[in-house]
Amino acid sequence: MIIYNVTSNIDINVHDQWLKWIKEHIPQVLSTGCFIEAKLTKVLVDEDQSVTYSVQYRAKSREDLDLYYSKFADNLRQDAVKHFADKVLAFRTELEVIDEYSVKIE
Repeated sequence: MIIYNVTSNIDINVHDQWLKWIKEHIPQVLSTGCFIEAKLTKVLVDEDQSVTYSVQYRAKSREDLDLYYSKFADNLRQDAVKHFADKVLAFRTELEVIDEYSVKIE
């Protein structure tokens, strides 16, 4: 499994618009068929003029992520630029899942 993580720092002035937009954007990314799930998380840091979020998309394989890059990423990224320009700063990281652990909750 590969996690494609997109961390975005959003100017407080466009926060509400961005949050509405990202909740529509995530299903568009999932509809590419390259990912099996996504999580939207808020980064818990104190910032005065911005808010930071992370979206973690889970791909079954490196090939699925590469397919996303080659066929879909540019258009989907341009949509964010079109809506928010320099009001959102995003950076991306790739994580390889080595092992997973969980606690059974009863």
